Amino acid sequence: MTLHEEHLRYTGRLWRWTGGANNGTWHFLTIDGAAGETLSGTAIMRKLEGTARGFGSLKVKARIGETEFATSVFPSTSDGGWLLPVKAAVREAEDIGEGDAVEVSLTF
Repeated sequence: MTLHEEHLRYTGRLWRWTGGANNGTWHFLTIDGAAGETLSGTAIMRKLEGTARGFGSLKVKARIGETEFATSVFPSTSDGGWLLPVKAAVREAEDIGEGDAVEVSLTF
């Protein structure tokens, strides 16, 4: 079986979530629309292939500006999109914050 990489670009607003056991803060980009549908289709294919990951997540390589990082996107139960966590090191390197429009390139 040969796996192929997919690529997509998406621009959305960075938002912050606070909560959990330690009242932690996380920043996310919600990927929805056609880009979200592409991720959902890939997740379905991986499930059928038996290569799906926990929580329905997809392992991705993400690039914001000049910063490339490995992470996972997670399906959002609230809006049907996908959540891309954006770490502090990436936000600092690219000088982005909550509410900023962010363009991301994903390879998965």
